[in-house]
Parts: sequence; C-alpha cells; structure tokens
Amino acid sequence: MSLSSQSSPPLSAAPAATGAHVFLKLLPISFAVFIGFLTMGMQLPVLPLYLHGSLGMSTLVVGLVIGAQFIVALLTRAWAGNFADSRGTKLAVVTGLLIIASSGLLYLASLPFVSTPAISVWILLSGRVVLALGESLVVTGSLGWGIGLVGPQNAGKVMAWVGIAIYGAFALGAPIGVFLNAHQGFAGLAIGTILIPLLALLIASRVPALLPAASTRMAFYKVLGLVLIPGLGLALASIGFGVITGFIALLFAARDWGNSSLAFTAFGVAFIGARILFGHLPDKLGGARVALVSVIIEAAGLLLIWWADTTIISYLGVALTGFGYSLAFPGFGVEAARRAPPQSRSVAMGAYVAFLDISLGIASPLAGLIAGQWGVHTVFLAGGVAVGLSLLIAVRLLGKAPVGIQKN
Repeated sequence: MSLSSQSSPPLSAAPAATGAHVFLKLLPISFAVFIGFLTMGMQLPVLPLYLHGSLGMSTLVVGLVIGAQFIVALLTRAWAGNFADSRGTKLAVVTGLLIIASSGLLYLASLPFVSTPAISVWILLSGRVVLALGESLVVTGSLGWGIGLVGPQNAGKVMAWVGIAIYGAFALGAPIGVFLNAHQGFAGLAIGTILIPLLALLIASRVPALLPAASTRMAFYKVLGLVLIPGLGLALASIGFGVITGFIALLFAARDWGNSSLAFTAFGVAFIGARILFGHLPDKLGGARVALVSVIIEAAGLLLIWWADTTIISYLGVALTGFGYSLAFPGFGVEAARRAPPQSRSVAMGAYVAFLDISLGIASPLAGLIAGQWGVHTVFLAGGVAVGLSLLIAVRLLGKAPVGIQKN
C-alpha cells in the first residue's frame, strides 16, 4: 500500500473560505499574535544570560525558570480551551494579551533585588508563570478563532499562519531584546513586555467575534485521548525547539561565538520560509506524510549544531531545525484536528498544544542537567535523538486512519 493511501486523507471539505480569502481572514489574528509574542521573542537571548551571568544561576536553574512557563501553560490548557469555547475565542485572546503585559510588571519588580539573587529569581519565576497564563489563552484562543472563521478543512493553514506569527515574533524579537538589553538593561526588556502586547489589542479588537460553541462539550481528558498519538509526535518534535530556545545562547557564549540573536533569527526565517512555501501541504497531502519528512530534517539540524565547530555551521543547523519543526507542528496538528468534534475545537487545540508544554516543561530542566554534566553542546545531541523518535509516531499515523471525525 502506498504512503498516500495509508495516510489519513485531508479534512472533509465544507463550504468555507478558500485561497486568498483564508489569508485575509487570518491576517489580523496572525498579526495580533505576532505583536503579542514579540515580548517572548525579546526574552529568548536575554533571559538565560541574565539568569546565568547577572544573577549567577546554574544551568539547571536557567532550565527550571525557562521551563516553568511551559509547565504552567500545560496546566492551564484545559482551562484556556474551555474559556475560549464557552466565553468566546476573541475574549480569550484579548484577556491573554492583557495578562502577558502584566508579566512585565513582575520583571520590573525583580530589579530592586538583583543584589539578592534568590529573591530576584523567584520574582522572575512568578513573571514566567503569569506569562504562561497569557500565552495559553492567546494560543488556544487564536487557533480556535481561526478555525472557526475559515473552517476545519483549513486547519493546517490556521496552524501555519499562527505559527508564522509566533516564530516570526521570535525571530524579530530576539535582536530587539538584545538591543533593549544593551541600551536600557533588563528594565528596558520589562517595559517592552508591558507595552507591546497592548498594541496587539488594537488589532484584535477589530476582528469579528464568534459565538461561543455549544454548551455540550467533551471533557478535556476525553479530548486528550483523541489527540494522544499526534500529540506524542508533537512532544518529541518540540524538544528541538526547547533546546534551541533554552541553550543556544549559552552555547554561543561558551564558545565565544558572539551575538546569539542571529541564531534565533536564522531559526525564525527558516521556520517562516517553510510555512509560506509548504504550509499548505498538511491539508493537501495529509499531516503524517509531511511530519515524517519534517522530523528527519529537524533531527539532522540538531545533530549539525552538536557537531558544529564554527558559527556558520551552527547557523545552518539552527536553520534546518527551524525548517523541519515548522512543518512538524501543523503536520501532527492536522492529524489531531481530524479527531476533534467542532463543539470542543478550542479544547482540542489546547489538548494538542499541551503536548508541546509537556515536552518543553520536561526537556528544559533535563537539558540543564545534561549541560551541567557533559557540556552545553551535548543537549543538541540529546535533542536530535529525541526528535528522531517522533519519526516512529509519524510512521504509525501513516497506517492509522482517524476515527470519530465530525464535520463542521
């Protein structure tokens, strides 16, 4: 049997937006997400070095603080999904942006305690917790909002464009964060975290709201069971993203390779390029087939970073990682969306993204331990092996047709 016949077919088409109409409907949501996530992109190259250098924390503490955001996001996915389904996806996104802005206040509050690093770290950790609450609402709400506007047969495109917004924000936010930190210190980063999400509110307020979904929804644990297999694929694939965000800046510092913000930019540019050029493929060819190829590319990129002895090779490895991960997310995600009943769409997207949170929440502190024992470069070897395991999930999905698909 051919791969195309084994892979689950694209989502059943229903009359909905297509082509340019899909893009136009998703553009304002994606732009609002992009602006909101600039704050997280700004923190990527700055926060690990601030914790390790200015506050003198170990790599394990760095991993714990970075990973805390993903753990809290995991714990709030069910709440965020139910909030979006019952009270409206637009309200979920708007509330999330306000909460993200408030995390900057806690970052500011940590500054008077720099001379007492333990207190400062605890306040920063609370800021990461608040940030996670906002991120959970924005991601879950925007995915449900987008799918509600353009139809579930365009679920891959929704994930592609929201993903472009998120990782484009990471790519652009990284050099902005380095610039603010160089000229205004960590206080500049904190103030930017407060102000930038408020701009996204102006855009989100102009997008039509959707009526809340029907009151009868599946329990979160049941939805989690429906998306379990593609979710496991996402969890393994996301380890590569986790080691990039948490440890590429430390790798560059350890090897005296200069400004690590260009590595985040390389990741973001490759990620966006893959989404723009090939983001339609999961809907067209089936998610499992696309995920299969994508995780091979991502694993190869991580192994290249581990092997690299120059910045050029390292940048190439980061770019390959970004390119592969870019399509792994919607690849596994389309397989998850096929299994979701429409009245629990936001909960299902929250359940799927929860596997990303599980992955990053566990991988970041574990990678910190590995870095402390065997060197920072070793985390990229471990990440490459972990991502390679997601290949097994993609192969299984090729031969397993989804059940319980419901049309919108």
